[in-house]
Amino acid sequence: MGARVRVVAPATLLPAGIADMGVEVFHSMKEGLKDADVVMMLRLQRERMSGAFVPSVREYYHFYGLDAETLKVAKEDALVMHPGPMNRGVEIASEVADGPQSVIAEQVEMGVAVRMAVMETLLVSQNQGPRSEGVGA
Repeated sequence: MGARVRVVAPATLLPAGIADMGVEVFHSMKEGLKDADVVMMLRLQRERMSGAFVPSVREYYHFYGLDAETLKVAKEDALVMHPGPMNRGVEIASEVADGPQSVIAEQVEMGVAVRMAVMETLLVSQNQGPRSEGVGA
């Protein structure tokens, strides 16, 4: 659709072969966010990490957390998104999450509605069963 997609993360958190998926890979927030229209942050899911993917949460935030200073390299009117739940001070600063560029509350609210619609569609189609053609159909 013409979007330029960039991924910024430590190498230990990136899937193998991600550069072959049509995205640009960066290991520096300031390089990866330069002139971005939208910044989508994701939660560091420590509960799913069995190894030492990042040295510490503090160091992760230092290099990969989104704060007001780092956001300045994106476009002036860039939108900030995060699907939630957020780890404030880990992947995103509260000043950014609650700031004027944030559409996180709306994103989370709409995400619930979308998931409800998908579940309803699946349940309705499951209850209808397969359609058969022929006599009596």
